[in-house]
Amino acid sequence: MKRTLTLMLVCVAAPVVAKAPDCSGPEHYPGSMAYVYLKDAGVVTPETVEFDHVTSRVIASQRIRQNLWRQVFRVTFPLKSGGKVEAIIVNDASKEECSMSAPQVFLVSKQFP
Repeated sequence: MKRTLTLMLVCVAAPVVAKAPDCSGPEHYPGSMAYVYLKDAGVVTPETVEFDHVTSRVIASQRIRQNLWRQVFRVTFPLKSGGKVEAIIVNDASKEECSMSAPQVFLVSKQFP
């Protein structure tokens, strides 16, 4: 009886850790929206980007309420000229949808060591 009660308390008290959605990758919402915003601003064009080498990785993810996370991504667009354009994207995502909010897109103008 004592063992059963202890097991029940452990099960009830154990925190439920919800895994954040995986919206990384250039084909997902943050990477796609970064490209759209940068293209609309005249920073990149379809002719200048090496699309096969674009990367998008999550650098921060925080749960802000039930089934909603605020995520920060670093998206890198290698250019055919040899340079690169980098952007930081902030948006909200759920387990079902990576586009739960309009993204904020920041162009990285300089990177320090």
